[in-house]
Amino acid sequence: MKNITSFTKKPKDHENNDFELIVFSPGRINLIGEHTDYNNGFVMPTAIDKKIILKFKKNGTKDFCRIFSKTFQKGFEFHLDKTIEKGKGWENYILGVVQEIISNDLKPEGFDCLIESKLPVGAGISSSAALECGVASGINALFDLGLTDLEIVKLSQKAENEFVGSNCGIMDQFASVMSRKGTIIKLDCLNLEPEYIPADFKNCKLLLLNTNVSHNLADSDYNSRREECETAVKIIQNEFPEIASLRDVNFEILKNFKNKLSAKMYDRCLYVLKENERVLAAANELKSGNLKSFGELMYASHEGLQNQYEVSCKELDFLVDHSRNKDFIYGSRMMGGGFGGCTINLIEEDRIDSYIQEVSEAYLQEFNIKLDAISVLPDQGTQILKN
Repeated sequence: MKNITSFTKKPKDHENNDFELIVFSPGRINLIGEHTDYNNGFVMPTAIDKKIILKFKKNGTKDFCRIFSKTFQKGFEFHLDKTIEKGKGWENYILGVVQEIISNDLKPEGFDCLIESKLPVGAGISSSAALECGVASGINALFDLGLTDLEIVKLSQKAENEFVGSNCGIMDQFASVMSRKGTIIKLDCLNLEPEYIPADFKNCKLLLLNTNVSHNLADSDYNSRREECETAVKIIQNEFPEIASLRDVNFEILKNFKNKLSAKMYDRCLYVLKENERVLAAANELKSGNLKSFGELMYASHEGLQNQYEVSCKELDFLVDHSRNKDFIYGSRMMGGGFGGCTINLIEEDRIDSYIQEVSEAYLQEFNIKLDAISVLPDQGTQILKN
């Protein structure tokens, strides 16, 4: 007998407001540092002012759990005392977190959860991590499980890796939980030490342009990129056993292995090493207020993702190319896993509306696809409000 039962009608007792706590779990952006987190490199993310809202309450049972999404108008229920099996889609991010909590010998009881997402799915702003961390934070607070914020981050990442099957790094979950309002995180993914840099963009704002495409290469190719990097590390370890990840590889070592790695593998590694350098440089430029130089690093990041890491697509490339040579746009790059999703643009605020109109018309003409524009602000990580 299956443990998961789906339904499409919101439970009657979800109509009232007797939920015990509300979790505001944000999506994230990443200004620069893509595909570096799972290589123990550097990234520069922050949570944003677009969130998933999760309402929780105990339902008086020992093991019966009921989830309903207002966004999808779908729900499911399951029992904690039975084997948690994989579902078909978004429910796996929730089930994986619950499985991880139980695996850590923590003992939640029956609960109800009502979810409403203000995050566009597939836009590359990590709705999956927001959902995972929101569920983990809510169950933790509802049952006083005693998990720290960092434990919630690691637990949520593990759920996505092992239950969902996406071999992501830790950046998305870290940014969703640990961000501080008005700052950008320069995160060292080797030791998880954050540096919070004031998000002072002067007369500029961050604009996301959603391609509204999601090529089906995304999941499989994301995992294969990680495998390519890890295989390269294993080859290098034959001569340098002390090297644990690409973080420990420098340009000289990589050059010496050029003939021992496949051309693609070499390019993947070269991109990661250069991207780590770009993140460190970008942090210094942001602290110094050099937004033009910061933007140039964003463009260089995109070129690396397009040509060396090969995770871009024609729609993303079109949007980045369209932004070039406009003095009011300082930088643009694809953001997220790739093969669709958003570009992130550093643009002068008073030119945003006219540029959205211009680029939307050009994009529609080129691909016959409507572009979505999302203006975002750096914001606080997970917040919990108790009734």
